[in-house]
Amino acid sequence: GISIFMNKVLTSYSMYFNKKYKRTGRLFEGSFKAKHVENDEYLKYLFAYIHLNPVKMIDAEWKENGIKDKNQAEKYLLNYKYSSYLDYLNTERIENKILNKESFPQYFELNKFSDFVNEWLDFKPT
Repeated sequence: GISIFMNKVLTSYSMYFNKKYKRTGRLFEGSFKAKHVENDEYLKYLFAYIHLNPVKMIDAEWKENGIKDKNQAEKYLLNYKYSSYLDYLNTERIENKILNKESFPQYFELNKFSDFVNEWLDFKPT
């Protein structure tokens, strides 16, 4: 189901973009790939990965080397409007109308979302 949906979304967007900018061809490097999440730890990792991915725009190697400036990363995330990060911090905005936080597993204790993310921001590779 999700693979078919993503295929339709990405194809439609590519067609729109190509028509608007009078171009042809692919917009994305590779095809959409799905992977089954088999355990809670991997799901937690994915949850953090998705919400911290924007940090890569200000610190390209943070995943390999750790965060250089945690305050700068937090500030960037708080101002980055293209993520559900703000929604999980209960920031009121129109975009949170499409997010159903209640359907996410209870073990995340979403009232402690900032603590969860801060643990990842403190991550230092060994």
